[in-house]
Amino acid sequence: MDQITVHLAEGFEEIEAVTIIDVLRRAGLNTCTVSVTGKHMVKGSHQIEIRADFLFEDVDYSKGMLIILPGGMPGAKHLNEHSGLKSKIVEFQKNGKYLAAICAAPMVLGNLGILKGKKAVCYPGFESYLIGSDLSTKPFVTDEKIITGRGVGAALKFSLEIVRILKGEESAEHLRRIMLVDEFLSA
Repeated sequence: MDQITVHLAEGFEEIEAVTIIDVLRRAGLNTCTVSVTGKHMVKGSHQIEIRADFLFEDVDYSKGMLIILPGGMPGAKHLNEHSGLKSKIVEFQKNGKYLAAICAAPMVLGNLGILKGKKAVCYPGFESYLIGSDLSTKPFVTDEKIITGRGVGAALKFSLEIVRILKGEESAEHLRRIMLVDEFLSA
């Protein structure tokens, strides 16, 4: 089964990471967490620790269909400094696979030149990293096989957009309905 990897670095944004993992698993997507720290336990920006399923060096990316980067600081900065992860991101992009990043993490894609000529969003103040992109202020944007989100407040809709892309509108709508998303996000 195609694998989705959610990458965790010290200082990741907990709400973004957990929301993404939870929603994708609810949708039945094979989603695993990957630590880029060399340790299974990774501490988020608000001191919440999560045990990653895998260490980066133990993941077989040939089975991957989507790399996801949660934001948060200094988490996004640490993701941006991980040469192995950046190499996999470039490989995924060249092979036409999906990439997703939210909050400050689109900076990683921007610094790699992947967002050039693409519609993209990021957390306010990180726009300068999205080199050559067509910036938006929407909660999330999808351009071909790249999905970007603005931040914590967009995490649920960003996650449901990933479900819609990978499993179809009906699956995303089902989750939206059973999780009461529209009922509460529009209140």
